[in-house]
Amino acid sequence: MVIYGVALLSVCMLVGVLFGDLIGSLIGVSANVGGVGIGMVLLVLVIDYLRRKKKLDIPSEEGIKFWSAIYIPVVVAMAAQQNVVSAIAGGPVAILSGTLAVIVSFALVPVISKVGKDSNDTFDHTHDA
Repeated sequence: MVIYGVALLSVCMLVGVLFGDLIGSLIGVSANVGGVGIGMVLLVLVIDYLRRKKKLDIPSEEGIKFWSAIYIPVVVAMAAQQNVVSAIAGGPVAILSGTLAVIVSFALVPVISKVGKDSNDTFDHTHDA
């Protein structure tokens, strides 16, 4: 059932948030450190395990896919909002460093996309349908 997929996603997220809070307190930060990432990695590992054991049916898998697709953009938007609020509270140096990081990242996209490509490689259009 789809609800089992949603429940699995929820449990993984809660475990991830708990571990993120624990890691934050262990390193002396009063914040969640990597909880969302831990939850998503846990979800991937659990789904892989359930698939190998043939315990994950199609409707459950569809529920996981649906909510995962919805969940990730929402979390990214929430994190971006927190970063903007922190940057504004941190003053012009925080805003400048964030802006420079974005500019450098955009500038490096063409460079990174060329990594691993041979200069003699050309895209073959003969097999396009």
